[in-house]
Amino acid sequence: MDRAARRVHTPEWPTLALLLACYVVWAVGTTWLSALWLPLGMIAVILTVALHSSLTHEALHGHPFRNETLNEVAVFACLGLFVPYRRFRDLHLAHHVDSILTDPYDDPESNYLDPNVWNRLPRPVQAILRINNTLAGRLLVGPAVSLVAMLHSDWRAIQRREWPVTQAWLLHIPAVGVVLMWLLWAPMPVWAYLLSAYAGFSILKIRTFLEHRAHERASGRTVVIEDRGPLAFLFLNNNLHVVHHMHPKVAWYDLPALFRANREKYLTRNDGYYYRSYGEIFARHFLRAKDPVPHPLWPDGGKGPTRPAE
Repeated sequence: MDRAARRVHTPEWPTLALLLACYVVWAVGTTWLSALWLPLGMIAVILTVALHSSLTHEALHGHPFRNETLNEVAVFACLGLFVPYRRFRDLHLAHHVDSILTDPYDDPESNYLDPNVWNRLPRPVQAILRINNTLAGRLLVGPAVSLVAMLHSDWRAIQRREWPVTQAWLLHIPAVGVVLMWLLWAPMPVWAYLLSAYAGFSILKIRTFLEHRAHERASGRTVVIEDRGPLAFLFLNNNLHVVHHMHPKVAWYDLPALFRANREKYLTRNDGYYYRSYGEIFARHFLRAKDPVPHPLWPDGGKGPTRPAE
């Protein structure tokens, strides 16, 4: 643990090497592979968009450099197009306050709604959100639902002259511009890239689908998915999510060893919120929702005594 924690204060070669490989495969996918066979190029872009987002998650947690600016520069090109780095950073770090996990108001990554808010929504919106609560729906409409919610919230923040939000979107223009300039001469058509970016976002929705649950105790809200397959690699071991929340400064490649050394401790802490693999999640929740959209621990829709215990 001490060895792993110290690594965040020096350049981390595994993360740097993976970031470089990600950019190389992305470049090859948009050029040579797309010229060879467009679907093959799109697959390469889908996978690298998902991996780049995971590497962006590493950057905002302090990897691979000790310097925050260097980390931002390292992931500056927004391969996924849709989410500004600084909005992701600010919202995600706010989410890391474990006491507010799943809170419909305070957790910016919560998929739950206050029941009173839910009851006021138009039926078509409720239908979309119910679909979004299945894994199939999360893959199909999840990125669009997230983007619409973020754009609505951020536009209101910009109108209130909240400078950090405005600044994040202004910086997003050149971050996307770098990608679009590359696509001006790359063989991959823009429409194919847009589809690939959306599909990459969809893959990320597999990771976030059930990372957290409504639970009376804050410590019981974060999942462990004991998967060692390709999705675990794309998500940089964030399937061991309770380990990440307990040690957010530890690099992705040290999380499995931490989990293996303290497996029972983590599974006791999160009250057994556990899946063997992503295959199990697909089998159980592809067409069946894990839980309702209205937060089950907000029976009166308020923020008083009925809130989950912290």
